[in-house]
Amino acid sequence: MTRISMAGAGGLLLDAADGAFSDQTQRRIWSAARHVAKHPCVTHAVPGVNNLLVMFDVTVTDPVAVEDLLRETWAQAPDDPVPSREITVPVTYGGTAGEDLAAVAQFAGLTEAETVAAHVQATYSVAAIGAMPGFVYLTGLDPRLAMPRRASPRLKVEQGSVIIGGGHAGIMPCTAPSGWHILGHTSLSLFDPFRAEPCLFRLGDTIRFVRA
Repeated sequence: MTRISMAGAGGLLLDAADGAFSDQTQRRIWSAARHVAKHPCVTHAVPGVNNLLVMFDVTVTDPVAVEDLLRETWAQAPDDPVPSREITVPVTYGGTAGEDLAAVAQFAGLTEAETVAAHVQATYSVAAIGAMPGFVYLTGLDPRLAMPRRASPRLKVEQGSVIIGGGHAGIMPCTAPSGWHILGHTSLSLFDPFRAEPCLFRLGDTIRFVRA
């Protein structure tokens, strides 16, 4: 059941999640975001994981009208695939580069080598980009590795850290606090404001991790 709720004075959140993550629903989220963003009353349309945040200027736009627009857009949104690239991410696992590898292995009932193999063998998709510039929420994580996030987030997780949290994988685009678990490190730069395309990844890209 799709739910739409206010997200502050000038935002609406469409929540289409229904249990486990759905690739089909995510494709509809991307499609709805592209279409609703073209409307002159919408300032931003931000895809999340099976949800969509739509921002507007509440001083000139009636929230009810935006909700009607969002419902109509969602009802017609197709689940068409988006153009996708396959990008390989080299990772140094364990040791000082991946201080939580042993804890994740223990949680999963695997050896550290088996945990790395499970992480490498999965095929990931960029479902959403946000939280910080260039940060990607990756779906496709082996469910055995779906360890709940830390109760107390670390105040400093290094740029390039390859991380997992709950049912998602990710990579830190900058050094920042995080409650996700660190498996390894990559030298790839996920965000550079001086590049023609600042974010390394796009929505729908396929990501494969390999041992560095």
